[in-house]
Amino acid sequence: MRVLEDAVTNGARWHRACQAIDLSLRTAQRWRDGQSVRADLRSERDYQPKHRLTDAERNEILAIANSDEFGHLPPSQIVPRLADQGRYIASESSFYRVLKAAHQIKHRRSERPPQPRTKPKALAATAPNQLYSWDISYLPTTAKGQFFYLYMVLDVFSRKIVGWQVFEEESSQLSSQLIRDICHSEGVVAQQVTLHSDNGSPMKGATMLATLQQLGIAASFSRPAVSNDNPYSESLFKTLKYRPDYPLKAFEDLPQARKWVADLVDWYNHEHRHSSIRFVTPSERHQGLDRELLAKRHQVYQAARQANPARWTGQSRNWARIDCVLLNPDQNPLTINPQQEPNHYCKKAA
Repeated sequence: MRVLEDAVTNGARWHRACQAIDLSLRTAQRWRDGQSVRADLRSERDYQPKHRLTDAERNEILAIANSDEFGHLPPSQIVPRLADQGRYIASESSFYRVLKAAHQIKHRRSERPPQPRTKPKALAATAPNQLYSWDISYLPTTAKGQFFYLYMVLDVFSRKIVGWQVFEEESSQLSSQLIRDICHSEGVVAQQVTLHSDNGSPMKGATMLATLQQLGIAASFSRPAVSNDNPYSESLFKTLKYRPDYPLKAFEDLPQARKWVADLVDWYNHEHRHSSIRFVTPSERHQGLDRELLAKRHQVYQAARQANPARWTGQSRNWARIDCVLLNPDQNPLTINPQQEPNHYCKKAA
């Protein structure tokens, strides 16, 4: 207690001082608030149950659990089999406890060991048709349990939907057909585009991978069950499905679903002012028209500020063009300086 009190007097916190000498903070508080302490009041009793397993019994449990007969079975399967043989060695919990002490608690069947998963490589886009993101979403049908499948490919830099289709099934053949159509319509050449997606079978099927290799498109994949690795496509589907004109009833047939998606894509590409690209439409940014639009907006704000300077106490709204878009950056995007670091980081990610 004298050591603790000296440490606290010199500026240390009670809980940190207690940690340094391996003493519970609650114990120190109890001793401090009680009468004068002459000795350590912690119990030094080493309790050993009378009915604890002996070393011979522990060795027997390990021998049985690692035998040819039971080596592939968990204790929940071993104990009943021993009972069928008229043998009782120990309870199921005792088997688990002994195996845990021997560091043998693991899958005892022939299973594939866990594979290390790493974050996808950081990607950056500084112009259209450099980085695509795509995914598949469900569209409800009138038949319960059946769906139409919306294939949608997004240009990450411009946020334009460069290709879409609605099919009755998911397959890598249909995916490869869509990608071919996009490359033809956008004039994509080999080694120009990186295509990012999740790990679904339509994305990683043999036909799809062969098509990407033939077209010279680099493939990038999310980690299994990590939707944050493909944020642009996930955000796109939420934007589309939360539109006020989203049908309240299921789609009756494929033409009806395609008609709705076609109207929605036209609105998204040509009318929707996207918040992440300074509120210009994806089509305008894809064509490079956003530079002039943003410059005009800046001039309008500067003229308004000059006309009424007393109303402007700080900086005017930032209409500077976003020249770099990042996907799965290696550092927290919140720590990136939007005025300086993106261009440097884009070069690094590229």
